[in-house]
Amino acid sequence: MIKKLLLIGYCCFSALIGLAQQEIPLYTGAIPNVKASEVNEIKRADQSVSNVVRPTLTLFLPAKEKATGTAVIVCPGGGYETLVMKREGFDIAEAFAKIGVTAFVLKYRLPSEKTMIDPSIGPLQDAQQALRTIRQRSTEWGVDPNRIGIMGFSAGGHLAATAGTHFQKPVIDNPESINLRPDFMILIYPVISLSHEIGSEKTRKNLLGMSPSPELIRLYSNELHIDKTTPPTFLTHAGDDSKVPVKNSLVFYEALQQNGVPANLHIYSKGEHGFGKTPAFDEWFGRIHQWMKDMH
Repeated sequence: MIKKLLLIGYCCFSALIGLAQQEIPLYTGAIPNVKASEVNEIKRADQSVSNVVRPTLTLFLPAKEKATGTAVIVCPGGGYETLVMKREGFDIAEAFAKIGVTAFVLKYRLPSEKTMIDPSIGPLQDAQQALRTIRQRSTEWGVDPNRIGIMGFSAGGHLAATAGTHFQKPVIDNPESINLRPDFMILIYPVISLSHEIGSEKTRKNLLGMSPSPELIRLYSNELHIDKTTPPTFLTHAGDDSKVPVKNSLVFYEALQQNGVPANLHIYSKGEHGFGKTPAFDEWFGRIHQWMKDMH
């Protein structure tokens, strides 16, 4: 009898885990902007991935009694050449689910001339498709379609900021004219600019190629594309960041202010790139939680 109860309990627990971490293909039909290739995804022991060619969403659903209706798309970083799926994806999504926020970890395609017709738009296509999909299926997942935000770390922050500043120019088919604007943005030590002055050279090269035109650099320098319709934004960065200068967050915040867009900015004196030892997770994530509660 005890064994039977344990088995039932295990099955129920397994079902809950499966529900909480369901991975689905981002596109139900053909993936856009694809070039036929022999490239295969590489997954490492730390769950980071590279050579992503088939984008997915991994769902983390909160307990029904805790669900707030708010959702966040989480974009891991990795310089547009890899994705830090655990530390900047799954771990964050679990933390959101615990506070009642439905989280979707986006495994987006990494720009490559081998796999894409136009590498520069590939990641943005996936971010826009994620917004489209979640709004289409919002009832199924218990999500308020007017409370869907996007979060990104480092180059994932660049992608999130691009989604929040380029939504009026769809790069996917959107026959139903579904709203592609995130309702808010959360940008963690983000690459914002691709300029030679403050941008990340690695991110610029991986997204735009070795010799991008000044027009292309300007197009993806997101501080230059803020207006009054840009979503409310939470930014955090470390002053001692040696990979992505803190000025990325500062110029974005300043442009938000100039356009009357609500924004919070938290700068830590130490934290380097990745917030490895400081600030503590509860410190910076707690500020995000409070900001989200204050917004609503």
